[in-house]
Amino acid sequence: MGSRGQVLKLFKLLHRTRQEVFKNDTRALEAARQKINEEFKNNQNETSAEKINELLKIASDVEVILRTSVIQAVHTDSDKILLVPRKDLLQDNTPYFDKPTKEHQS
Repeated sequence: MGSRGQVLKLFKLLHRTRQEVFKNDTRALEAARQKINEEFKNNQNETSAEKINELLKIASDVEVILRTSVIQAVHTDSDKILLVPRKDLLQDNTPYFDKPTKEHQS
């Protein structure tokens, strides 16, 4: 795939990730949309293959960080915050046993 195709694919992927990560948060959705569009527009005339690859790597890393590290939080009270993790962020938890018994050993 040519670099133009890679750029467009990553641009669309970032917007899809933004929509999923910031679902129901219009301010965050709009801020992320503006930032993505701004960064791509600022670099649209880049011709150096090396620089384009570097920018693609940065954009790809940002997408991974958004998808794997960002969770939403909602203020429910003056001193309480409700975390709203996406299902794909939840993982099975392995219980910790300080002194494992035979039934808890693997």
